[in-house]
Amino acid sequence: MRRILLSTAKILISAALLYLALRKVDLTELVSRFTVSSLLWFGLAIAVTFLQIFIGVLRWRDVSAACGAPLELTRAMRYNVIGSFFNQTLPSAIGGDAVRLWLVARAGAGWRAATYSIFVDRAIGLIALAILIGASLPWSFQLITDPNGRSALLLIDLAALAGGLGFLVFGALKWRWLKTWWATHHLHACAVIANRVIFSRRHGLPIAILSFVIHALAAVIAWCVVQSIAAPVSFGQVFLLVPPVMLITLMPISIAGWGVREATMGLAFGFAGLAANEGVNVSLLFGAVSFTVGAVGGLVWILSAEKAAQGSAPIGVPE
Repeated sequence: MRRILLSTAKILISAALLYLALRKVDLTELVSRFTVSSLLWFGLAIAVTFLQIFIGVLRWRDVSAACGAPLELTRAMRYNVIGSFFNQTLPSAIGGDAVRLWLVARAGAGWRAATYSIFVDRAIGLIALAILIGASLPWSFQLITDPNGRSALLLIDLAALAGGLGFLVFGALKWRWLKTWWATHHLHACAVIANRVIFSRRHGLPIAILSFVIHALAAVIAWCVVQSIAAPVSFGQVFLLVPPVMLITLMPISIAGWGVREATMGLAFGFAGLAANEGVNVSLLFGAVSFTVGAVGGLVWILSAEKAAQGSAPIGVPE
C-alpha cells in the first residue's frame, strides 16, 4: 500500500510540474521548427546517449570488480541499456539502478556485491557531478546574474559536495562499531570501497575522467537538441546549465524525472537571462531522446535471456 501511495504521489508531482512547465510552451510553434536537419541532430543526440551509456559501463565495470561483482563488457552494456528502459517506466529517475542490481545479483554475484556495485557507482557519479558544478561556478555566476539563481545554485552544489565529502570521510573512519552495527555496516562498506576506487593509483584517474566525460556528454546531448530546433543558446550556456538540472532531476520524486527536469530547466534558463520556454523545449526534447533510447532498452529486455528466465526468479521485475 505504501509503495502504491508513493508511486501515485510521484505521478501526480510529474503531472503537476509538467502542466506548469508546458503552460510556457507553444507546442505548435515547437513542432513547426522541425526540419530534415532537426531529425539528423535528434539522431545524433540518440547516438551520443548510447555513447554515454557505454562510458558509464566502463566505469561501472571497474567499480563492480572492486565490489566483488566482475562483469563482462557485453553483459554490463546490456544491463545498462535495459536499465535505461526501466528509468523511463519505474517511478523515479533512478529506477533502472534497481533493475541493474537485480540482474547482477541473478547473474551470480550475490545481492550484497550487486547492491554495493550500484550504490558506489551512483555515489561516484554524484560526487563527480558536484565537483564539475563547483568548478564551473565562476563562469556560472557570470552567466547567472539573478541573485536568487546564484544562491540556489550555490546551495544545491554545496549540499551535494557536503554529502559526497561526508560519504568519503565516513569510509575513512576506523571505528570498529561502524563495521558491526546494522545501521552503518553496509553504508560504511560502500564508503570504504568508494575511497579505495577513487584514490587508487590504477583506477582513480581513469574513473574520474570517465565520470566527467559522462556528465559532459549530457551537455552534448542537450546541445544536439538545441541545434535540432535552432534555439538561440550557445554550447557554453548549455554546458553550465545542464549539470545542475541533472543533479536536481536525480531526486526520486517523479516519473523518470519528467516534470522536475522541465520545471528546473525553465527556471535555469530564466535565471541565465534566456527564454524560459526554450528551456522547457530543450528539456522536453532531451526527455524524448531518453525515451527513445529507453524504448531500445525495452526491446533488448524483451529479447534478453534474463527476461525469458524471469519466471523462475525469486523476485519479479515490473513488466
